[in-house]
Amino acid sequence: MTTYLARAIDPTALKELRFVDDAGRRTVPVTDDEGGAPLRCCLRRSAPGERIALVSYAPLRRWAAETGAAPGAYDEQGPVFVHADECAGPDGTALPFANAHRTVRRYSAEGHILGGRLVPEHPEQGEFEAAFREAFADPAVALVHVRAVEYGCFLYEVRRS
Repeated sequence: MTTYLARAIDPTALKELRFVDDAGRRTVPVTDDEGGAPLRCCLRRSAPGERIALVSYAPLRRWAAETGAAPGAYDEQGPVFVHADECAGPDGTALPFANAHRTVRRYSAEGHILGGRLVPEHPEQGEFEAAFREAFADPAVALVHVRAVEYGCFLYEVRRS
């Protein structure tokens, strides 16, 4: 059985994003008074009192820079929460943020969208893994993004292992 690993934002990218985001804006840290923000640096929700930042992130653009892909119009950026300061990163291998409607969006090696699958708000055991298996059964799929349905925000990526 294949295990699918949720990939947080890369530490090198995080270092850059904590200074200037992918839209070219200076990062402004805030204290999270309420908690609950989905942090893409460590793939957990923030706790009240933590210093976080909302930054614009272009995950496909950064992946394309690594691989030489040319996503063209599929290159998009959107808001993500990260810790304002360096953190320990993800703790464990459980799939994060699985308690709401999610889209598993598939991308080709060129960075073009190849489709996706909706995962319901309260998925049955193994439903995410089935969506990943289905995606990677197609040899044209290079990676997938898991995104929030209500806002379309990037949560994490899973790559072909």
